[in-house]
Amino acid sequence: MQFNEVIGQQEAVKRLLKLVEEQRVPHALMFTGPVGSGKMALAMAFASYLLGERLDGVSLVQSPAMVQNAEAMLRKWQHPDLHFSYPVIRPKGTSSDHKMVSDDFFKEWHELLAGGPYFTMDQWMTCMDAENQQALIYEAESDALNHKLNMKSSQGGYKVSLIWLPERMNLTSANKLLKLLEEPPMQTVFLLVSEEPELLLETIRSRVQRFDVRRINTDDIARALVERRGIGEDDARRISRAAAGNWLKATELLDAGSENKQFFDLFVILMRKAYGRDIRELKRWAEAVAAFGREKQRRMLAYFLQMVRENFMYNFQQEDIRYMTREEEDFASNFARFINERNVVEIAEMLQRTMRDIAQNANAKIQFFNLATDMIIYLRR
Repeated sequence: MQFNEVIGQQEAVKRLLKLVEEQRVPHALMFTGPVGSGKMALAMAFASYLLGERLDGVSLVQSPAMVQNAEAMLRKWQHPDLHFSYPVIRPKGTSSDHKMVSDDFFKEWHELLAGGPYFTMDQWMTCMDAENQQALIYEAESDALNHKLNMKSSQGGYKVSLIWLPERMNLTSANKLLKLLEEPPMQTVFLLVSEEPELLLETIRSRVQRFDVRRINTDDIARALVERRGIGEDDARRISRAAAGNWLKATELLDAGSENKQFFDLFVILMRKAYGRDIRELKRWAEAVAAFGREKQRRMLAYFLQMVRENFMYNFQQEDIRYMTREEEDFASNFARFINERNVVEIAEMLQRTMRDIAQNANAKIQFFNLATDMIIYLRR
């Protein structure tokens, strides 16, 4: 994978290349930053470069034959010196004696990577056919990684350990990784890609060099939408602004059947029925969303919070502080006046309380019906 496949992030690419140029590549680098900023894409491109992928015709591998061989293997993500670690589930029926490692889902992982370097945990869980299981990096993964990395490099260059979501390591696995970081095998580079670095052991964070990745520039997202997805410039501009630096959100907004489209429809129904004081329909609405899984309910409430913010900001008639799709903006043109300084704080706090209570396993039907009926009062202020 080449750096030009990364969306935007030119400054981050320059920083990575400078590390190589000045021979300051750390033994452990942790990519952090907002969701959808391309942390994994940068890490994968950097791993490819370290293992021989050419940049402007130049490779870190000297032999032309080895360069071609490395690039052929990297196209399929099957380079013998590149080792992926990632959270996995324990499928139902798996023997308790079996120690789960990432390679148990080797096929599913490569199917995910075939779709590109921008993906979510939800997409990965779907690939694994997960239901309500929790995905973790188990103790056996650190043991397997230790074995792999202590072997000699097959190509004579770097060995790269790319760990996606290291914060999902269980405690035993984390402590064993810590030992690897303290005494790294020769010619080994660890690339950690973390969404929540604060959940990692402090001792691990102290032994890696943090590499912060910023949100993607709006113009870069718009350009990628035009060039890679073939949409018009006006729609690309709107979507890129609504995405707020998140390529994953930008691609979701392109999909008419996306989860956000469903959340938008539910938001519209809630606000219209609450304003019309239609208790019967609000009860049906509450029962429908109560049937969602709790993670989906929390994502829906987070989307509602964003829509409340956007509708409030719409009242100021300043385009540069609004981040909505065309459909969301069309609705806001008539609805925004009902979200104002008299109720915006209370509505936001109510949504946050509901998110908290749902996370604590409160009765979903009761929580959402209370939310719906309280909204009747707030919208009348």
